[in-house]
Amino acid sequence: MRYSNLWRWEGAIGRVRYAIIGVIAFGLKYILDRLVAEFVFGREWSLWNYWISPFGPITPTSVLGMDQGIVTTLLVLALPFIWLGVVLTVRRLRSIGWQTGLVVLFFVPYLNLIFFLLLCTMPPAASEPRADDHRRWLDAILPRNELGAELVAVLLANLLAVPMVLLAAFGLEEYGLGLFVGLPFLLGLFSVLIHGPRRHRTLRRSIVLSNWALFVASVLVLAFALDGLVCIMMALPLAIPLAWLGAVVGHHAQRGSPDPAVTFHALPVLFLALPGMLWLEGQVLPQPRLYSVSSAVEVDSPPETVWKHVVAFDELPEPEEWVFRAGIAYPTRAEIHGAGPGAVRHCVFSTGTFVEPIEVWDEPRLLKFSVTSTPAPLKELSPYGELPLPHLDGFFVSKGGQFLLEPLADGGTRLVGTTWYRHGLRPAFYWRWWSDELIHRIHLRVLRHIERLAEADGLSSLPRP
Repeated sequence: MRYSNLWRWEGAIGRVRYAIIGVIAFGLKYILDRLVAEFVFGREWSLWNYWISPFGPITPTSVLGMDQGIVTTLLVLALPFIWLGVVLTVRRLRSIGWQTGLVVLFFVPYLNLIFFLLLCTMPPAASEPRADDHRRWLDAILPRNELGAELVAVLLANLLAVPMVLLAAFGLEEYGLGLFVGLPFLLGLFSVLIHGPRRHRTLRRSIVLSNWALFVASVLVLAFALDGLVCIMMALPLAIPLAWLGAVVGHHAQRGSPDPAVTFHALPVLFLALPGMLWLEGQVLPQPRLYSVSSAVEVDSPPETVWKHVVAFDELPEPEEWVFRAGIAYPTRAEIHGAGPGAVRHCVFSTGTFVEPIEVWDEPRLLKFSVTSTPAPLKELSPYGELPLPHLDGFFVSKGGQFLLEPLADGGTRLVGTTWYRHGLRPAFYWRWWSDELIHRIHLRVLRHIERLAEADGLSSLPRP
């Protein structure tokens, strides 16, 4: 291939050339970015900064915490690689007979790696349907009845995908992009590809098929005690649109080339590649970041009165919020052993006890503590009772907290509670939304209890008429 042909939209490109050019371009982009980041800006650069695109354009993941100068520089350097990647991907889609609009997957982190693997392995489109042996085998396993064929396609898709849940959760103990992004996408893709060669369907019907695949996967995960109902329900808002996206890709792939050979090339590649991608994620991505959540209430009592209820408080009433009734851990009381720095506070939750050595005892202004022991973040709802799931131990870790008491002009107190924590679930932005919201609700449960106790103390100290 001539150098000038690399940049042209016309024509098609074979899988071997596409793979070689993609790997070489990604390698050059990585070397260039690393030289600029380290020698010009003094910043470290690694593969996780891309996470992960075959031709190396930067993604939102790569610019977190970086100043405007390095972001602008890397974006300018990425432009020719982005152009090259898009052009060659369009030509590769044209070669295999898929809709060229699928090029948008080139810009979706993690899924673009799956997409790249597919494009590197798919055979060129044929002018007529091929692989009669494939079609006969497919006809043998798919019933003639439309509903029966869809059911079998859904079950086969889960037969391919659910073992990966076992590998990710219990083998690698990685609750990351492979589990929460890759698998829902592949469920939608697998179900449509398996059923696709039988007959053409509308896009709406393909999406409905992906919904059934995801529903069956959820039932199987619950039935085989791979997870509980709470976590399944929390994951579904992310999984549903990803399964739809997989269905859209499968629909357009079959629409462009309604050939069973598409299915029989794509499924083995993805099934064999996914374990490697699950392993790679644990090796490439960095340790979880430290996050913080702060919540505040205003108490109609002076800081001196509020302080004693901050240090320790008696039993809280049973929660009314649905999240706590569903199994999310909630605080019940707090105890203190000793006074001043070095004292140990125990905050008792529904699932266990947080052990909190006091670091700062600035009465009545600031109580700050670390956390040396963290109980399970929730009790899973399951027909089997308590489940010994890996994500209940070490994937959500509280690192410390504090109570800040700020005096108000009217004699009251602004009470601010803060928690610092890490979680090992990815995509981090999605699971952080859940964890921040739940921690905020936990804060308010404690802060409002302290508010009631302190204000009751203030009323009891008033002179009686």
